[in-house]
Amino acid sequence: MKFKILNFKSPLWRFRQFWQFWQSALPLLFLGGCAVGPNYHRPSAPSAPAWKEQPPWRAAAPKDGLPKGQWWSIFGDTELNQYESQAIAANQTIEVARDQLEQARASARITQSGLFPQLAAAISAQRSRGSRNAPTLTGTPLSTAATQNNIQIPFNLSWEPDVFGGVRRSVESANAQYQSSAAALENVRLIVTSELAVDYFSLRELDAEIEVVSDAVQSQQKALQLVQRRHAGGIASGLDVAQQETQLNATRTQETLLRRQRAQFEHAIAALTGTPASSFSIPVKPLATAAPVIPTGIPSDVLERRPDVAQAERLVASQNAQIGVAKNAFYPSVSIFGIGGVQSGDVTNLISAPSALWALGANVTETVLSGGRRRAQLDFAKSGYGVSVASYRQTVLTAFQEVEDGISGLAILADAAQTQQEAVDAAQRALNIATDRYVGGLVTYLDVVTAEQTLLDNKRLATQILGQQLTTSVSLVKALGGGWDAASLQAVQVKATAGQALQP
Repeated sequence: MKFKILNFKSPLWRFRQFWQFWQSALPLLFLGGCAVGPNYHRPSAPSAPAWKEQPPWRAAAPKDGLPKGQWWSIFGDTELNQYESQAIAANQTIEVARDQLEQARASARITQSGLFPQLAAAISAQRSRGSRNAPTLTGTPLSTAATQNNIQIPFNLSWEPDVFGGVRRSVESANAQYQSSAAALENVRLIVTSELAVDYFSLRELDAEIEVVSDAVQSQQKALQLVQRRHAGGIASGLDVAQQETQLNATRTQETLLRRQRAQFEHAIAALTGTPASSFSIPVKPLATAAPVIPTGIPSDVLERRPDVAQAERLVASQNAQIGVAKNAFYPSVSIFGIGGVQSGDVTNLISAPSALWALGANVTETVLSGGRRRAQLDFAKSGYGVSVASYRQTVLTAFQEVEDGISGLAILADAAQTQQEAVDAAQRALNIATDRYVGGLVTYLDVVTAEQTLLDNKRLATQILGQQLTTSVSLVKALGGGWDAASLQAVQVKATAGQALQP
């Protein structure tokens, strides 16, 4: 039997060397199926089987009547719908959150690139001349100085296999941060759109209140004319005229101040919709919309429907993965490298088999002493996880508080609206009686002035309660998450693909 001696340059020899290298490296790579550090489980949060304050309507299934993405449409106000669409498209706070989401996505992709080999290429050309007086082994000077060319085109391949899962934990943390940014964007949208709705209904409430005060001004002007005629006929005193003039001017002042408040809300809506306040105006339209029925579901629904709760929960997942990243520092790191290319002193034979060069190797590195740095990094990661858990639980508690505030607020305001309307009716009757008794000479005009002011105050309060019902409804919708669902975050993540490894 004859044995063929392998040539150093033969393809068969190169293949065998390559295969022997990977036979020693593959067992380490197969260990990559495990990842150090704790697997994530959502932390427990305080909850309750039902809301403490029961709403004054039938409980409905979660998300009924709360359109996803356009929750404001339940109010049935086309003008509000238009302003909300403008805000979604042009509000700069939302634009900031959009860009931050793209940053988080890019950051996750950067982290994920650590799973793949890195390949670098270079080209270099050098012509050099040696010294004739350079030291030699024999001590005899060189007879001539050598001049030579050195042309290289090397390719450097490096890869650090994720043996103990440190990179995968980093990718897990980055994906959780990415999802947290997505929830943050939804939370910003919810905050901006709810703030816009509150400002809009506050402005419409002021329109209605201004109308009430304007009607009072007209009524008081007629009353002043009556008193002036009576004074001219010698029936009424100058005191009666002065009292009515005081009442009329005070009411006009109230109307002026209300218009100032309306202008401020109009300017706020302009900023929220991305429009300069100087070129923005809203036509006057007194409030006439009734508060809609808002289904509340059960408390556990809030954990899935509020974007700020989802944002806090995703930050917990990110911090949990950071514990694994810190633990990975206690284990050896494995790196594989390879060099291949061509080298020659003559460009004419650069691309030829004899000019080829290559090398393969692997390093295993373990930190022996670090001065306690790795232990401190692990303690830091664990403390960060504890902070995120506490923040998540506090966010949940705040969410429950806001929902309870909204439910109790609407229930109380519903009762207040009914009793206040009764108060308005009674005040109107009192004014009519006081006016008749004054004309009949049974009472002084002070009784009429007092009745006028009482009626005006009660009408304004009734209008304010209607506005509060609508703004509280907006706050309750916001507290419930505006129809958003945390399940949408499952699609927000970057995934490693074979094509990504070949991206330049």
